[in-house]
Amino acid sequence: MRVHETAIAGCYVIELEMIADDRGFFARSFDYATFNELGANPRVEQCNISFNRAAYTLRGLHYQMPPHEEAKLVRCVRGTIFDVVADLRTASATFLTWLGFELSADNRRSVLVPETCAHGYLTLEADTEIHYQVSSTYSRKASRGLRWNDPTLAIDWPHKPLVVSPQDSAWPFLGQVNRTSARKRESRGT
Repeated sequence: MRVHETAIAGCYVIELEMIADDRGFFARSFDYATFNELGANPRVEQCNISFNRAAYTLRGLHYQMPPHEEAKLVRCVRGTIFDVVADLRTASATFLTWLGFELSADNRRSVLVPETCAHGYLTLEADTEIHYQVSSTYSRKASRGLRWNDPTLAIDWPHKPLVVSPQDSAWPFLGQVNRTSARKRESRGT
């Protein structure tokens, strides 16, 4: 597999190196040692599948709070998605930067999403399926999200979403998250 750095530290695009013959091909899609050498969390606690019936279905932007942060290795196994990673790490040089990647069953690319980055995607075809490996078990208490159309991030989605869940439509904007955090700090006297 070929690992390509992106503008967000710890976010990588993975391309398969296929060994092909008349039967088809073989390729390595995950390598614990390679990810560990990159400083990426190579642990796999869960594997998830997301199937989406309609084109232009949006899921995200999701992340988990400490100590349940998730690194994700995302691959589209049927159809095509526009996959988005948004850096929420305040100490990062790319804080509040987002990147978008086209992942498809045809290009077989995957994206490694670092911990404490928000993740979401928009399906570009009907009957799209995504498989992703996750480094931490899902925790409802740690689960968070940001609105897909947050003006601070200003993500340039390739199409207006046509299907968005009530939960994903109700996530706060970054400005609301910052005001809520400040009020909590003030009430604790910190």
